[in-house]
Amino acid sequence: MLKILINSYTCCPDMGSEQGMGWNWITSLARHCVLFVISEGEYRPQIEAWLADSKNAELARNMHFYWNPIGLNESESQRIRKMCWNQGDWRFYKFYKKWQKKTAKIAEAICKKEKIDILHQLNMIGFREPGYLWLVSKKTGIPFVWGPIGGLKQFPLAYASGAGLKMRVFNFVKNKINSWQIAYDKRVSAALHQASLLISSIPDSYNAIKRYHNLESVVIPETGCFSNDFLDSFQGRFKGSPLEILWVGKFDFRKRLDIALKSIAKLSSDVNVRLKVCGSGSENQIFSAEQLALNLKIQDRIVFMGSCSHDTVVDLMKMSDLFFFTSVSEDTSTVVLEAISCGLPILCFDACGMSAVVDDSVGMKIPLTNPEQSINDFAQAITHLYNDREKLAEISTNCRKRAVELSWENKALQVLELYKSAVLTSKNDTPD
Repeated sequence: MLKILINSYTCCPDMGSEQGMGWNWITSLARHCVLFVISEGEYRPQIEAWLADSKNAELARNMHFYWNPIGLNESESQRIRKMCWNQGDWRFYKFYKKWQKKTAKIAEAICKKEKIDILHQLNMIGFREPGYLWLVSKKTGIPFVWGPIGGLKQFPLAYASGAGLKMRVFNFVKNKINSWQIAYDKRVSAALHQASLLISSIPDSYNAIKRYHNLESVVIPETGCFSNDFLDSFQGRFKGSPLEILWVGKFDFRKRLDIALKSIAKLSSDVNVRLKVCGSGSENQIFSAEQLALNLKIQDRIVFMGSCSHDTVVDLMKMSDLFFFTSVSEDTSTVVLEAISCGLPILCFDACGMSAVVDDSVGMKIPLTNPEQSINDFAQAITHLYNDREKLAEISTNCRKRAVELSWENKALQVLELYKSAVLTSKNDTPD
């Protein structure tokens, strides 16, 4: 088995987001490789409990964890972790850079004891902090892999209309900073050019790396499906009235819940649908969403479910007819993969991670244009699917195959072959 040293700042069993992404990559790869994982340790109790569980013994043998707390003590670590999960708190990056330097020292020590075949910078997936494994690679000659690399998408400014001045300025400035950093940041550039393999999370990342550095990368979504847990449809699915539509997400601006609500308002009265909204936000965000439904006079078509547990969301996906995903700025959203695993047809934008994950077999996509055009396009798509229930049933059937293609197991096998290729290339490049 190949020995892989992985830098995974965060990972945890039974979680989503970056924590779940890191954990699922690690456990999937551990079926095929011996892993040496350096992690921050916020979820050390959960991981050690998982490793100690006898039913995980076979995988646990291939997983060796090294803990690198981000603070000098637990109190400071907790304070910094809050900065991390408070998206937009730029103070975190000062501590995160120091953490990456410490991680590189731990990695060097591991490389002296073990014959490591690959150094893999796994997560956090944001491109602006590449860590220092690339420098360890330069010193040791061990091939360096970076990815999935995310955070390179540009916010579509046409969809900033309706936001306050602060939000519009924020997205404009963020777009400019992202472009500058990928083009000119010395450490980002050094990491990109040292890598034997680059993995892009979405096509936007691939295009940016190609445009600014003329480097190739492989597009592999950072999250995956559990194809063995594919959920069969219940018997009456897609046949009833109203057509059950599900929307899931935070009530932040990039999710564009308002576009979903306005699309429902555009439907003619003979298109009988019900939109269930799972998610929440600040008091102001909740009030604004509910008030918009009232102003549009669609309150009888909308059910605000509030914050829902993961199990509740899965149950709703299983019982729904269409998953309506209106986000305009994502890498690869976990809920989209979960919808595919549940055999739930998807309606979304042809953008971000959705453009790579959702093909014509499992859903319908509309182009990014402007909010008003999108509302019309979504309304037309819903009307079409409302009148063609056989199409919905066909899409649902196709989800099983797509779930296998996007499964964690398939992803691990793909990355394993890429690892082997990187090792072979490195050996061939080594002078006799």
